[in-house]
Amino acid sequence: MSKKDVTLPIEQTSSEPSAQMAQPSFLQTRQRLLLGIWGGLVILIILALAGIFVTKSGIDFILPLLGVLLVMMFALVTIVNASFAWLRGTVLPVLAVVTALIIGSIIIALTDPLVLASAGNFLEDPTTVLHHAWDAVSLAYQALFEGALGSPAKITAGLESWLVDGNAKPLLSAIRPLSESITKSIPYILAGLSVALGFRAGLFNIGAEGQFVVGGLSAVVVGYSVTGLPTYIHLPLAVMAGALAAGIWGLIPGVLKAWTGAHEVINTIMMNWIAFRMTDYLLKEPLESIQGTHRTPDVLPTAVLPRFFPHPLRLHAGLIIALAAAVFVYWFLWKTTWGFEMRTVGANPDAARYGGISIKRNIVLAMFISGTLAGLSGASESLGVTHNMSLGFQAGYGFDSIALALLGGSHPLGVVLASLLFGALRAGGTRMMSVAAIPLEITSIVQAMVIIFIAAPAIIRSIYRLRAAKEGLVPAMITRGWGS
Repeated sequence: MSKKDVTLPIEQTSSEPSAQMAQPSFLQTRQRLLLGIWGGLVILIILALAGIFVTKSGIDFILPLLGVLLVMMFALVTIVNASFAWLRGTVLPVLAVVTALIIGSIIIALTDPLVLASAGNFLEDPTTVLHHAWDAVSLAYQALFEGALGSPAKITAGLESWLVDGNAKPLLSAIRPLSESITKSIPYILAGLSVALGFRAGLFNIGAEGQFVVGGLSAVVVGYSVTGLPTYIHLPLAVMAGALAAGIWGLIPGVLKAWTGAHEVINTIMMNWIAFRMTDYLLKEPLESIQGTHRTPDVLPTAVLPRFFPHPLRLHAGLIIALAAAVFVYWFLWKTTWGFEMRTVGANPDAARYGGISIKRNIVLAMFISGTLAGLSGASESLGVTHNMSLGFQAGYGFDSIALALLGGSHPLGVVLASLLFGALRAGGTRMMSVAAIPLEITSIVQAMVIIFIAAPAIIRSIYRLRAAKEGLVPAMITRGWGS
């Protein structure tokens, strides 16, 4: 059997042209009619938005028009595909997030002081208890929303100040929550891609946290110790140093897995602790800038990832690296021979071995690329946000990436969307704690519930009475057993 004969049973789909030819003619006519109508509406909305910016009037309609435009784009994609099949894979993740938010609201209500104080009179006066519960939940989630995306009223006022008076400061302040959400999602995207690629290869890289730390530390060391270089050399050098160091860190468990059979979960967990303790020592002794601070010197300006906007926005060029990495992972896995072999090894190693595919080479390669992506995550955070390395740098990005890979279905686009969600939860959770006096751990509970529901989709299916997906059509995301 040649390599071309090895097929992935999880991706057997009919070609789009044949599927379109099978449609009745009246469906094609209706599809073209709807496409023309909705396409015309999209053009009208875009022209209306352009008119608002030109005339500087009707600014209050900008955000509603943007919302309608987003709905129109979804409608256009549906019409082009002539079905809602493209949304099918989003049903379980969306329901998992909604269910987690519902459970989070119950916890918020049950821990609110006013609810607890009035709970004793629930049978006599249930309205008061429910009113306090609703106030607590609505205040918390309003703070979460505004902390993640910003206040629509403030954004509208900022737009008016910018368009009419030319003063951009109110607008920058208003969109700062959105900027923070995207900024916090950058390391999530890269770390999530790291774990997702491992899943596709049938490997469970639980060591993304340690690789994140190694990548961040290596980038910082090159960022402050190498001097006399221009930005266009120094910055790529620091980024590549972080990626390469973490790639080698991930390569070690890959080699042990390939040649000794040692399971990557155990090895990567141990490598995590080695990375943590090694970093603690380095930050307390040889790399400490000022005694007692337990942090490195700041990187030189030539090694700092540039920011897109002035203060107070922190959105930096790491976003370009993250999105480019997502495109690369998609291209590598689905458009290259090496990616095909890697997915084949992850889906069916016996078939891959029978087809002449090297299992050892693909394990080592997958762990190296996975570690490289996690290292880019750490480098983007250290060079784009902190500009140095201190104790507690990791902040759980590597461990959260496991949930991101699960929530995103081990697909680059899914990982990007899941990372934006987790970035919004992390940014909004801070405001929820300060405004609504809700513990930050509530957002962790929501994230944990999302993980549970994604890892056990039968729970969501039983709650919402959904039919199980046909066997063989869902990509394998969880790795093989311990003895494999």
